[in-house]
Amino acid sequence: MTDNPQWQPGQVPPPPNDPQQPPAGAPGQPGSAPQQGHPAGGAWQSQGAQPQGSPQGGSGQGQPAYQAGPMAAGDERTWMILAHVSAPIAMIVSAGWLSFAGPLLVWLVKKDQSSAVRQAASGAFNFNLAAWLMAIIGWICFFTIILIPVAIILWIIVFVVSVYAHLRGAWLASKGQVYTYPFQIRVLS
Repeated sequence: MTDNPQWQPGQVPPPPNDPQQPPAGAPGQPGSAPQQGHPAGGAWQSQGAQPQGSPQGGSGQGQPAYQAGPMAAGDERTWMILAHVSAPIAMIVSAGWLSFAGPLLVWLVKKDQSSAVRQAASGAFNFNLAAWLMAIIGWICFFTIILIPVAIILWIIVFVVSVYAHLRGAWLASKGQVYTYPFQIRVLS
């Protein structure tokens, strides 16, 4: 056991003896009613700490633990950049078929917190939907055998425009500006 009968291993240790601390038997001591910062059982907590069992950020009296507020400018730019860059990353990971998945995820997560992030993610999604449709048209042309040159030219154009648009969008997002993609199928706004 320990020298201090109020403290057990695994608990937060009590504060050092303080001349301003109340004497034994005073409020906050064993045998008296618990006060804020001194819960029953003798475990010590600082005044700023949460009572055990209450939600972090709330007071335990029905207040929500998290309230969405305006996004910080640095976070907003980061999410805007991620909205633009997530499309090429998703395209590489999915072998070219799910380039719209990255911007869609950013849009789903951050659409209610920032209008700039919502515009960047929806623009990237709508553009990638159009690029995906053009790639499918290229595959249809490729399978007709006669239109293989058209398919190759179409794929090259889609690739070059996609790389340019996503890099330009990420660059403008790093400066806090919203980029408007060259052609889009408007599904998200």
